[in-house]
Amino acid sequence: MIIRTVIAEDDFRVADIHEKFLGNFKEIQVVAKTLNAKDTLDILRKEKPNLLILDVYMPDQLGTDLLPIIRQEFPEIDIIMVTATTDKKLFEKALHYGVEGFLIKPVKMERFYQSIEEYLNKAGLMQSNQEVDQEFVDLIYKKPPLSKKKEEILLPKGIDEITLTKVRKVLEDSQELLSAEQLSVQIGASRTTARRYLEYLISVKECKAEVVYGAIGRPERRYSKVY
Repeated sequence: MIIRTVIAEDDFRVADIHEKFLGNFKEIQVVAKTLNAKDTLDILRKEKPNLLILDVYMPDQLGTDLLPIIRQEFPEIDIIMVTATTDKKLFEKALHYGVEGFLIKPVKMERFYQSIEEYLNKAGLMQSNQEVDQEFVDLIYKKPPLSKKKEEILLPKGIDEITLTKVRKVLEDSQELLSAEQLSVQIGASRTTARRYLEYLISVKECKAEVVYGAIGRPERRYSKVY
C-alpha cells in the first residue's frame, strides 16, 4: 500500500518538516509540496494523490475554501488539515467536507504520528478483504462494540483499537510463530509498534512468547496466539 501525498503549506520550512516526518512511514510517498491554493489545485489535477496535508491560511485563498472544489473534482482524496486556526466555523466546515483529521499548530510530533498512524490503519482496513459488517464499520469510526463493558474498552496509551484488531487477526491466521519484524510487515507498521502490541497482548494473556535460537545462535522472541 503506497499513499501518494501532497503537502499544501505556505511556510516552506514547515512543509519540509512535514515531509521529513512523513518519511518515517514507508507507506507514504510525498509527490509534491505547494505554497498556495492555486498551485495546490494544479498539482492535485496533475498528480491525483491519495492524501492531501492541507493548511488553512494560504496567501491567495483559505484551505477550507478549497474543500468544495476538491470534493467536486477529487471525491476520493483524503484530507488532513494542519493549521494554526482556532476558528470553530472553519473547523465545522472541514468536518462537513469529510476531512480525516484536524491538527492545531504547533503540532507535537507524537500527535502528528498518531494521526498518520490512525489514517494508515483505516486505509489498510478499507483495502482489506474484511467483510463490511457492523464490527468493520465500528472499527472505521473507532467505536467499540456495544457488547463490551466500559472497563473492557479502556486501552493503555499507545494501543489503538484498529491496530490491535489487525494484530489479533494476523496472530489468529498464522500457522507459525511470528517475530515482531514479521508482524510489522503484515500490519504495515514499525517493528517497535508491532512489539508494543504483542507485549500488550501477552499482558492480557491473549498471546505468548517463546525464545527461538537461529542458525547463528542469536535468540529471538517469537509470538503466537493463546487459545
